[in-house]
Amino acid sequence: MNSSGPDQGQYLSVSERWFNAFFTTLPSVMCLLVNTLLLWTLRSKAIFRETPRYFLLFNLLLADTMHLFISQMLYLIASTHTNLHYPVCALITLSAEVFSEVSPLTVMLMSVERYIAVCQPLRHAALVGGRRIVAAMLSLWGLCIMNLIVRVGLLVQFPFHKLDSLKMSEYCSGVFIRITPLFVAYDEGYIPLLFACCAVVILWSYVMVVMVARKCASENSVKARNTLLLHLLQLIFSLSASIYLPLVVTVARTMALSRTTYVRVQSALYVFIMILPRSLSVLIYGIRDQTIRSTMQQTLQCKTG
Repeated sequence: MNSSGPDQGQYLSVSERWFNAFFTTLPSVMCLLVNTLLLWTLRSKAIFRETPRYFLLFNLLLADTMHLFISQMLYLIASTHTNLHYPVCALITLSAEVFSEVSPLTVMLMSVERYIAVCQPLRHAALVGGRRIVAAMLSLWGLCIMNLIVRVGLLVQFPFHKLDSLKMSEYCSGVFIRITPLFVAYDEGYIPLLFACCAVVILWSYVMVVMVARKCASENSVKARNTLLLHLLQLIFSLSASIYLPLVVTVARTMALSRTTYVRVQSALYVFIMILPRSLSVLIYGIRDQTIRSTMQQTLQCKTG
């Protein structure tokens, strides 16, 4: 990575580092505040806590919010030229990837829930109500944690005892903890498979709902069809977080950029690929829903009931 990346001898000035920190932190904080408001809203009333689609939306926003928080923390650590130790960096970055994986899987479950609501409305409560939706979410988190354990197992195969120090020579990033060929190969196979499976389920749900909408043309089926299109869009947003690191690596390897130019490009990619998609989740799901929107307005106006 170092040999093919930007010139390591050039660094941004202090003023430009502060500007980049502000350029990324401001939209991140705004997004985190709005997401926190929406999370609070989704826990404020029984209808949100007991309805499966709101329960899934809460889980999606929680994962996106945590991923953005950790990503921004890593960005600020890198901006201050703070080099972490490999175990600490691995713990932080792999935790962020768990939240990143939860998002597309949750969107997939949201699509299945909409399919059941439209195509099997009489069985909706039995299939996705109560304990079943909780069990599905716990299984989803369990799958992501299992993947985390596998990655840790692949990572510890690296002979860390041969290093002079466990302190990293570069800033903490998922790029720099992919230090074993098997780890890289695993990620290159797992991530595309994850999103391919989610895309197939969402598209299948969409096709089935479209077929029902053509037969009955009910308002609920049309709304469900539009919602599934939004789920597909949200899956693309979730995918953006996964392509960020490969895109940064590609830029470093294929473009002869100075370190300063590389950092500027990386900052821009971070804002448009990592931050903005997570702010759009609120617009897609929260503000679009009349019940959520009215409750958020009441919360902002310090009203209850």
